[in-house]
Amino acid sequence: MYFLPLLYLVDCEKNCNYFESRGQDAVLKLRAIIKEMPDFVTDFFVGIESSTSPLTRLNYAYDLRLFFDYLKKDTPLFDGKKLKDFCVEDLNKIQSKHIERFISYLTRYEIDGKIFINNERGKARKLSTLKSFFKYFFNKDLINSNVASKVIMPKLHNKPIVKLEADEVSRLLYVAEEGVNLNNRQKAFHSHTKVRDVAILSLLLGTGIRVSECVGLNKDDVDFKTNGIKITRKGGNQEIVYFSDEVKNALVKYVEIRDKNPASKYENALFLSLQDKRINVRSVQLLVKKYAEITTPLKKITPHKLRSTYGTALYHETQDIYIVADVLGHKDVNTTKKHYAAVSEDLRKEAANKVKLRKD
Repeated sequence: MYFLPLLYLVDCEKNCNYFESRGQDAVLKLRAIIKEMPDFVTDFFVGIESSTSPLTRLNYAYDLRLFFDYLKKDTPLFDGKKLKDFCVEDLNKIQSKHIERFISYLTRYEIDGKIFINNERGKARKLSTLKSFFKYFFNKDLINSNVASKVIMPKLHNKPIVKLEADEVSRLLYVAEEGVNLNNRQKAFHSHTKVRDVAILSLLLGTGIRVSECVGLNKDDVDFKTNGIKITRKGGNQEIVYFSDEVKNALVKYVEIRDKNPASKYENALFLSLQDKRINVRSVQLLVKKYAEITTPLKKITPHKLRSTYGTALYHETQDIYIVADVLGHKDVNTTKKHYAAVSEDLRKEAANKVKLRKD
């Protein structure tokens, strides 16, 4: 079975940083799901452990559980078969058409009275899981063919870049500072959180870091002498990201208030909730939404859109896609080009007036 030493898990509760704790939480959730799955599925997760993160494996587990649930409910070949009764030989009975029907099923399905909907990206991710799953057992010579490799990936359409304009950035920070147009309930909390919220928004807008990288920051990850923060990227790599004096001022104000609270000295996290615990991703998402709905009600602004705002602004200023990719922590510059180079539309418009057909 898929286990971690109990002693390690106990020690991790006391000594792990945010990302280690999150990883161990994913391992525990993964372990619970694997107990529900056919026994041979365990071999797959053990086999990919060294090349994937705990969160990736957990998402694989969710996808595979859904796939087997579909097979036993909607595929006559496995009608009434219990989940634990599936064996690796059953994979030889699955044809590419079964996987294609599963992908179609994902468009809209119901489980325990709850409706789930997948767009093209959700379908592509789940198909990617199945491709990895079948490839693993095919490479181990445990199945006759890799039928998942024959299924075509859904075509992904580029989504329009949603970002804040310069005046909207200023407005967002102003709303966070002054509490403009907040309702009575929000105003009751605003006096306690506004300095923290401005610091978080300033950091996200001024560095382009991910929301997980933001909430994972500890106090000792910040160096005000160099204006740098040490963040943990996807995959666990650590990098130094630098911020401006404007961001520094917002962070210094927050840290000064944070350190005056006697309870906060027992928590190493940089950004704290009202309960003096590390703030979580959901809380940051909600605070961004709260201020953004007042600032730009027609745009759906999330922490990732603040990252897009920084990325497009940086590319506009530097015209260097490699700098943008490096600062944002993209492993593949093509990812950066796809999401941020669209601002070159402005340059194309400028270019239209560079060549004169008639001399003055």
